[in-house]
Amino acid sequence: MEYSSIFVCLMGMGTVFFGLICLIVLTYLMSAVVGRGKKAAPAPVPAAPQTAGEVTPELVAAVSAALAEELGTDITGIRIVSMKKV
Repeated sequence: MEYSSIFVCLMGMGTVFFGLICLIVLTYLMSAVVGRGKKAAPAPVPAAPQTAGEVTPELVAAVSAALAEELGTDITGIRIVSMKKV
């Protein structure tokens, strides 16, 4: 029995789409099964808002780390004398 090329193409594409739809359904089912036992965690309490001009030690550390990474040096070689928010 000889199959036409259009029939073979449509059967291949149909098989692929059917497989993809099966994967989507299985993914939704697994997320529903796994997600049943989880309870929502309480929302974290937001930190106190900082004032506009305050420079915290965490900010200095973050800027130092970013500069050290950009310059390719060790963080101990960087000394920040002053910072001013613009």
